[in-house]
Amino acid sequence: METYRHILLAVDLTDEGRRVAERAAAIARHCGARLTLLHVVEHVPLDLSNDLVLAQPVELDEELMREAEARLAELAESLGLADAERRIELGSTKSEIVRAARESGADLIVVGAHERHGLALLLGSTADAVLHGAPCDVLAVRVPR
Repeated sequence: METYRHILLAVDLTDEGRRVAERAAAIARHCGARLTLLHVVEHVPLDLSNDLVLAQPVELDEELMREAEARLAELAESLGLADAERRIELGSTKSEIVRAARESGADLIVVGAHERHGLALLLGSTADAVLHGAPCDVLAVRVPR
């Protein structure tokens, strides 16, 4: 079995995401690896009319980042990972996960994978995008719907 030194857990802070976090924590303990918890706050342009698209207000981004920090800290504490590194990034989930893995030298990325139907099959998923762009191994943990 591969021994990992640094695991990047990309977590979406949902109840289903806890299962993904538990799996990553177990692997990190088994390998004696350092674990970094990452949550990406997706920057979404706000469409205020048919002709005008404005960027998401900075205040909203800051509030979402503060909320994510608090929830990520709660998750880490509940999993016994209070000392684990925690990162909150703002941007595209897919690209921020890959960027964080490159920057941190992670040798495993753990993400959740939802079953896809309909339009999601055509558009792809975060797990697929990370798999194709990652500089390291990727573990996609199935998340029930």
